[in-house]
Amino acid sequence: MTDTISAPARLHDPQVRGFASDNYSGVHPEILAALAAANEGHQVAYGEDVYTRRLQELMREHFGADTIAYPVFNGTGANVLSLQSLLPRWGAVICAKTAHINVDENGAPERIGGMKLLAVPTPDGKLTPELIDQEAWGWGDEHRAQPLAVSITQTTELGTLYTPAEIRAIADHVHARGMHLHMDGARIANAAAALGVPLRAFTRDAGVDVLSFGGTKNGLMFGECVVVLNPAAATGLEYLRKMNMQLASKMRFVSAQLVALLEDGLWLRSASHANAMAARLTAAVSGIDGVQLTQPTAANAVFATLAPGVADRIREHFRFYDWDQSTGEVRWMCTFDTTAEDVDAFAEAIRRETRSS
Repeated sequence: MTDTISAPARLHDPQVRGFASDNYSGVHPEILAALAAANEGHQVAYGEDVYTRRLQELMREHFGADTIAYPVFNGTGANVLSLQSLLPRWGAVICAKTAHINVDENGAPERIGGMKLLAVPTPDGKLTPELIDQEAWGWGDEHRAQPLAVSITQTTELGTLYTPAEIRAIADHVHARGMHLHMDGARIANAAAALGVPLRAFTRDAGVDVLSFGGTKNGLMFGECVVVLNPAAATGLEYLRKMNMQLASKMRFVSAQLVALLEDGLWLRSASHANAMAARLTAAVSGIDGVQLTQPTAANAVFATLAPGVADRIREHFRFYDWDQSTGEVRWMCTFDTTAEDVDAFAEAIRRETRSS
């Protein structure tokens, strides 16, 4: 190819930084390089390509010999497909009230997946066997959607973290009642980095049946993966993925990103850096009058309350989200490309605007 390709116009200021979401960051340079390498020539469509084959090998290395991976476009698709594969039409899913599937997926599990969500209030975003039992009842009652799966999030929507022992306790409790366990792992890499253990230590080895493996929040352009850890628990994913419009024709471009993430430890390097920046931010704001941390900083999320009006003034310089407007609670997220200078400048803005309140 000899034609000269002109550089596209840049429509944004690359110096603008934010702490609203780990979806705000760009694509990791190693992921972009992997996409460029995968772009040459032709490969068989719909997953019969060498990148998807290599992804299967890597998933088995990380999670166990009979692991099966199904690349998909996004996290909502991964969660809906995972849960559909675990449930009959009459099945229900127990989850935390703050769970992404309950709060942030616009009813997709119920409207698209056709399942009932049984949401349980929790103080820290984490389920326990005791909390699960609030909704784990009514089997055989034709008037009640049957609770046949439990979904937990690692790390949780409140930035908290399950230990492997906590997940094992949930899995044993769930399995003893004839239910299956799903994990929403949108930030699974951050959890592994924080725990200092392999990915399988708190997934397969802890009794998780199906995992939604996150990539977009850890440097991918797009793409997540349904990872079946217990093939006896999940059925029909080959058909469900297509029915739910999550089957990529050019699947190599999803798989190549996940391969680049998993092959040489990029997943762990990026997540460890994001966690470290959140720890730096926590330390920087801990001594500021008017800032009250509301959850322990376990990974790459920081939750705090601010006095009325302070958040809006800070947002004139750095974007972030309100978490609970009624209490003044906000959420600050760090990602793979958050720098120490970003954190220090943000902390100084918080300090300045808090003083002037």
